[in-house]
Parts: sequence; C-alpha cells; structure tokens
Amino acid sequence: MMSRSNWTILGAAVLAAVAGGWLQHASQRARVPDGVHVAVPGEIVPDLALAGLDGKEHRLSDYRGRRVLLNFWASWCGPCREEMPALVKAQANVGEQAGKTGPIILGIAMDDPAQARAFLQAHPVNYPILLGSLESPSTSLRLGNVGEVLPYSVLLDDNGRVLFSRRGVLDADDLKAWAAPTAP
Repeated sequence: MMSRSNWTILGAAVLAAVAGGWLQHASQRARVPDGVHVAVPGEIVPDLALAGLDGKEHRLSDYRGRRVLLNFWASWCGPCREEMPALVKAQANVGEQAGKTGPIILGIAMDDPAQARAFLQAHPVNYPILLGSLESPSTSLRLGNVGEVLPYSVLLDDNGRVLFSRRGVLDADDLKAWAAPTAP
C-alpha cells in the first residue's frame, strides 16, 4: 500500500506532466503568426514557389499527379543527416516507376543555400532539393511544422493533400506509406 507521501509525490508528478504538455502545446501555437494558415492532414497544401538548387523556381503544384514526400532538413541537423541515406535508398527502390508519375521525395533545405550546396557536394542525393524560406512564416511552418523542428516530413497524395506529417526521423513504415499506391 502506498503511503500518503508517495501519493503526494505521484500526484505532483502527474500534474507536472500535464502542465508540461499544455505549456509545450501552448508555446507551439504561440509561434504561428496571426493570419498564417498552417496546413493540416486532409488539406491541400498551398502552392508554394521554391527555388531549386538548379536556380529555377519550382511550384509544389508541379508535382501534382505524384505521391510526394516533402522532407525538411538542414546541413547542421544531425538527425537530418542520419535520415538521408534511408531517403536515398527509398527513392532508389521506386526507381523506374518514379518517372514523371511515380512517388518522389523532395528535400527542402531549411538552411543557407551555400551550406546546403556544400553539404550535398559531399553527400549527393538522388532526389530534387529545393530551398525553403527561413523568413517568418517559414516554409516548414506553413506546411504544418509548428515548433519548426528538423527533420520534418509531410506526405502528400497525388492531389497535393496532406496525408500525414512527422516531426523527427522517418521510420521504415513511413517510407513504405510514401511508396504505397494508396493512402496510408
């Protein structure tokens, strides 16, 4: 049987956990500037125009008709760098089916363009890299990354609708969902 002091300690721990979760949620919501819409699952993402490392402008709508995994990363982000080989392997696994209609990964560098280019020179990838805007509201925030944690990924269906998003490193099931022909 628990003593009164143990119950008190347990009660305090539960209250602290609840308060911490509430504060984390409130602080994340506080980072969304007034008037900024944040995409949520089920919505079609805004048709953002992002510069590519090729110097050309690319619109998210350019990829309609394909399942797209948007992966936000930065060269200074350790978990992002650890995740990249799995993304390269996943893109290679869809290989020829990718063509112009198959699933595609779009890396979105939330980084200084020169640093992103230097990193990719040393660690090339087999999928397009676009440059996200760090200006408020950032590209990742507009696509659901409240708290702006990296890595962050968003899976879009072939109409540009958000199927799911994930803060942190993607796992094998996430990558299977991306490559699957139907919604997860």
